[in-house]
Amino acid sequence: MRRAVLLFAGAATLGVAWSGLPAVHAAGPFTAHMIRHMAVVALAAPLLALAIAGSPFDPARRWDLTRWAVPASLAELLVVWAWHAPALHHLAAHSAMARWVEQGSFLSIGLLVWIACVGHGARASLRQASAGILGLLLTSVHMTLLGGLLAMAHRPIYHAGGPEALTDQALGGVVMLLAGGAAYLLGGLVLAARLLSERPAAVAAGGHVEE
Repeated sequence: MRRAVLLFAGAATLGVAWSGLPAVHAAGPFTAHMIRHMAVVALAAPLLALAIAGSPFDPARRWDLTRWAVPASLAELLVVWAWHAPALHHLAAHSAMARWVEQGSFLSIGLLVWIACVGHGARASLRQASAGILGLLLTSVHMTLLGGLLAMAHRPIYHAGGPEALTDQALGGVVMLLAGGAAYLLGGLVLAARLLSERPAAVAAGGHVEE
């Protein structure tokens, strides 16, 4: 039941993010882009990853994803920063095919990061949990950095225009800084809290702490 709820919530989030709701676009073109982006990677992706974690579809049941947590975070850095380069952002804004490639890459890399970091579920070893924490915290840092750079820019990077374009860009940066940075930071803190609470309990019970 829990998995079904998480799966439905993740799919519904994607549906809303990609539906082109007028209320989203009313915020401005760049802010609307960033709301969609954060809904995909910081909300839908973790919901879908948690629905998959521990299930027969969890790749962590077949492969050791420990080594993938940090590389996946770095790969997301490359994907996110590349699509926010002015040329690629302009291409995605004016080409439906490029926009779907952009959104698909956001979802794919977001799922890879979250599954690599939390896919091991409650039975994560110390090494797996530590790698997951590091991967999520690294992602939080580069999301916060990019969002901060966009929010504090002194001129419009993506759209020519006056104060409205700069305000739209700054608001989009704030959305990324708050939503993206906070989501990955919260994920890392939850994993850290679980690790700290479970390991002493296992030791006190005389259990073996898997490295």
